[in-house]
Amino acid sequence: MLSTSKKNDQPRAMETLIGENTVFQGTIKSDNSVRIDGRLEGSVQQADQVVVGAKGSVQGDINARTIIIGGKIAGNLTASGHLTLEEGSQVVGDLRTPQLEIGNGAVFEGHCVMLTDRREADTPADR
Repeated sequence: MLSTSKKNDQPRAMETLIGENTVFQGTIKSDNSVRIDGRLEGSVQQADQVVVGAKGSVQGDINARTIIIGGKIAGNLTASGHLTLEEGSQVVGDLRTPQLEIGNGAVFEGHCVMLTDRREADTPADR
């Protein structure tokens, strides 16, 4: 079970789940965690943590404190805390985060900005 404590940088409770056989179109805003095992055609504008499972896909941007990608993303990712691209994940888009971890076999096509201050993640990238 996920912790609700922010003191030790743990994610908040899992509040939203998009199941493997589900397609969701629209925008998600949550103060808690979001898991995507199906397909999201839209964006996550705000969340504590976003996890995209190995069979999950997102066509849109994700903005959260912590982002963990196991599936496919076509969009920009902004994490104010930590961003992980797991083994076998595929991301086409730009990354903004102060902490980045890329697993063996992950595919990333885009630009990466390593932030020196977590507050910078709230500022949109210059385009």
